[in-house]
Amino acid sequence: MADSSQIPETMRAVVLTGHGGFDKLVYREDWPTPQPGPGELLIKVQACGLNNTDVNTRTAWYSKSVTDETTGGAFETAEEEDATWGGAAITFPRIQGADAAGTVVAAGEGADAGLIGKRVLIDVWLRDWVDPLNKDKCGYFGSECDGGFAEFTKADQRNVHPVESNLSHAELATFATSYVTAENMLNRARVGQGDSVLIPGASGGVGSALIQLAKRRGATAIAMASEAKWDSVKAVGADALLPRAPENLKAALKKAIGSESVTVVADVVGGEGWPALIDALARGGRYTCAGAIAGPMVTMDLRTFYLRDLTFTGATVVPPGVFADLVGYIARGEIKPLLAASYPLEKLVEAQQAFIDKRHTGNIVVTLE
Repeated sequence: MADSSQIPETMRAVVLTGHGGFDKLVYREDWPTPQPGPGELLIKVQACGLNNTDVNTRTAWYSKSVTDETTGGAFETAEEEDATWGGAAITFPRIQGADAAGTVVAAGEGADAGLIGKRVLIDVWLRDWVDPLNKDKCGYFGSECDGGFAEFTKADQRNVHPVESNLSHAELATFATSYVTAENMLNRARVGQGDSVLIPGASGGVGSALIQLAKRRGATAIAMASEAKWDSVKAVGADALLPRAPENLKAALKKAIGSESVTVVADVVGGEGWPALIDALARGGRYTCAGAIAGPMVTMDLRTFYLRDLTFTGATVVPPGVFADLVGYIARGEIKPLLAASYPLEKLVEAQQAFIDKRHTGNIVVTLE
């Protein structure tokens, strides 16, 4: 371990004290600095991105008793017993924040001290390394353990990835959850050369990642976003642009790409417009989903599903190796960040409100530099 005299005993952190509103996020300047255990690295966090899991966990939106869209407010009907992404209770207090970018400053027993001083990203999926492919044994950084909304965090060395890049820490903090989620969605839907991928919510973090990663595979990316965001969505490579909620999706597709259907829908939106998305899938098409920000309850015509030979895949727990692929894309400049705004850590509540308002394109981060 590095010289402990260089690491303060306490640190700044935003601590989630329970399920509820913004009052449950408490800024502290005296929180104990974590100590790396065997095989762990201590990381000085320089930036940490925001994502929907932070909001959904705080508000208990994951509870099956909640049927509304994500608003950022507390849900009175939520049950704490199934209030996290994995359907279990969460331990409080908890430091959230999965998308940490920073520098290794100390190594626990058995961890590689040669990584001290390296800029790193953290794989957000925590694994049982005896049984790493078992999804039931997986956790999420900032949910089942403390995350990056603090000056320091710790992680198993196997989750820590050095990254060679000229990007700023704030830019690096836009990648982890959004891009690994998007890559997993595309993997699950077997997207490749010649596919046409319809992307609702294309201006968000996952949406803008889907555009770039679909294009990287040789697919056509059709983005759905409000017209005010079209310029920024076009800038990350969208081949065609559609309104966020067109009156006639098939007609809009026909005008934009010359076809009323697509081979893939990559969705994090759901909500009332969901049936139109499914109806726009070509025979043998694939639907992949990793969110439901517009609402989890949808109406489905099973005849569309089976008569068109469709395939549906959910995408949450990401297999080992995908994050390493992502770090490689970053190092080679094959994908680029879309940093919408940055806020100091002490303004996390303000940052999360901006994130919930969805007026931005890309990702919002908090910084600790």
